[in-house]
Amino acid sequence: MVKTLFRRKKVAYLVVLNSVFLSSSALAAGTWYDARNDAMGGTGVASSTWSSAVLANPALMTKAKPDDDVSIIFPSAGVQVTDKDKLINKVDDITDTVDRYQDVINNLTFQDYLNGYPQLKAAAGDMANQLSDLRGNKADGSAGVALAVTVPNETLPFAFITKAYGTAHVRANVAQSDIDYLNGVADGTIIPVPGDEDNLRSSANGLAALVTDYGISVAHQFTIAGHPVSVGITPKLQKTWLYNYTASIYNYDKSDINNSRYRSSDTGFNVDAGIATDFADNWTFGLTGQNLISRNIDTKEVDGYRDTYQIRPLVTTGLAWNYGPVTLTGDVDLTQTKRFKSEDSSQYIGVGGEYRVLDWLQLRAGYRADMKSNDTNVFTAGFGVSPFNNTVHLDLAGSVGADNTWGAMVQLGFNF
Repeated sequence: MVKTLFRRKKVAYLVVLNSVFLSSSALAAGTWYDARNDAMGGTGVASSTWSSAVLANPALMTKAKPDDDVSIIFPSAGVQVTDKDKLINKVDDITDTVDRYQDVINNLTFQDYLNGYPQLKAAAGDMANQLSDLRGNKADGSAGVALAVTVPNETLPFAFITKAYGTAHVRANVAQSDIDYLNGVADGTIIPVPGDEDNLRSSANGLAALVTDYGISVAHQFTIAGHPVSVGITPKLQKTWLYNYTASIYNYDKSDINNSRYRSSDTGFNVDAGIATDFADNWTFGLTGQNLISRNIDTKEVDGYRDTYQIRPLVTTGLAWNYGPVTLTGDVDLTQTKRFKSEDSSQYIGVGGEYRVLDWLQLRAGYRADMKSNDTNVFTAGFGVSPFNNTVHLDLAGSVGADNTWGAMVQLGFNF
């Protein structure tokens, strides 16, 4: 009965997050994870290297040096989870309690009847208390993975990019009638009988959006009024999967999580673009627009509930200062990050820096905040190592914030 609900809840939570990796509150405000940039507060519009520019601002591909040849990112990946209510731990706890409750029901004896069902009452009371604690709880997650190949040249540097990114939102919908029923069992006014499961109304809902882009980026540096300005563009094919996993506690079946009943998909065209320019001494300005073509995509309607995932242009400006071994940078979103219509939007600002301790070792730190206060603000940090004369690049990053928020990012690159 109640056990079904929370097993389903736990599996749904894991599946939607895993789905993001296999097929956007996110640390990366846009549609990408880059361990170097994420360690620096999720910036990158003006501070990305030429080899990872395709992820953040394709215009920066023009910053490659003449002796640079080909760069391969395989892969760049990240995940961030916010579990303010510690939902995952609570699910584990209530699963144990439900197991005990069902064991008691399945092994009731005449002696238990004579004694007034003390074990049954205790188990039901524990479940009622834990259900009350779970009511309204939710958890959010985001993840992304990307593969990219960049070929620099002085005329028209280009790159091939494949990336998947997405968000998951899971919430418990605990009915008061379930709590009242269990409290009745606990105080002895209700004795469970066959058919009681028809009175249970608790459910769980998991929403997930998974977007996969397949694109080709090109960039070129122009001279405008005697000043160099780089422009980059990434036309892309965009495939979107939406999951609206809503089910009653009686209909739960683990194999149904990826069932077509809960999944909808859509394919369309979109485009990213960016500009970048150097000015004064050691300064770089950048401006990007991601998903410049707006799209609304509906989920399947399940048990009377339907939502809409919103793909909207995300415009971000950035400024970076480079001097010797130091890079300082900041990004500001000029538009909001949209998700499902049922979720609040966000608008991010991030700052960070990098110190290149040695030719092969870089240390980074930063901070990222949601100006709308709907997502958790996070501190970020990480490091990079680039042995073998910078042929191999390994970047690691992490984030931490309030509301039990944490994130991890990794990127492996090869320059030839």
